[in-house]
Amino acid sequence: MQFLLDRGAYPAIATHDENIIRRTEAYAAGRGIRRDAFEFQMLYGIRRDLQRRLASEGYRLRLYVPFGKAWYPYYMRRLAERPANVLFIARNLFRQ
Repeated sequence: MQFLLDRGAYPAIATHDENIIRRTEAYAAGRGIRRDAFEFQMLYGIRRDLQRRLASEGYRLRLYVPFGKAWYPYYMRRLAERPANVLFIARNLFRQ
């Protein structure tokens, strides 16, 4: 994240992890990196609270929505890559 923010043309920080988001915000602020010089990327509907906060604070936010014929295989592959994602998604589907 630090390397990308320091040297990237337009870095994308793709995470739902609050710690990584906080560290990104602090690092960017400490280096004088504008909020529109990078973006956060998240899955649509997961951590809507964070999505709303980031957008309201002026950060750029891109929401990813799997669709089309391949959405289900993509979803299953992501779950298989990291089984903890099942619990993460279940907890966050109902979080406002």
